[in-house]
Amino acid sequence: MTNQVHRSARLIGKMNGAVTVAALKVATVAHAAQRRFKANIPAEIAEGERGDVPGWVLVVLMTTGLVTAIWTIAAPRLSSILRNSLDAMNAIR
Repeated sequence: MTNQVHRSARLIGKMNGAVTVAALKVATVAHAAQRRFKANIPAEIAEGERGDVPGWVLVVLMTTGLVTAIWTIAAPRLSSILRNSLDAMNAIR
C-alpha cells in the first residue's frame, strides 16, 4: 500500500510540473503578443488618451438645454393632459 502511495505522489508531482510548464508557456506567449500589440499602437493612444471628453460634455449640455426648453414650452399642455386623464380615471369609479 505504501508503494502505491509513493507512485501516486510521484505521478501528482509530474502532473503539477507539467501544468506549471504549460502555464509558463502560455504566459510567455501572451506576454510576447502583448508586446507586439503595444508596438503597433500610436504613442498618443498608448500613453492613455482621455478620449473626447469635451465633446461628450457638449452633448450632455446641449441635451439638457433642449429638454429644459421643450419642457418649459410644453409644461402647461402636459399638465392639463395629465390632469384631464386623472379626472377621467376618477370619474370611472
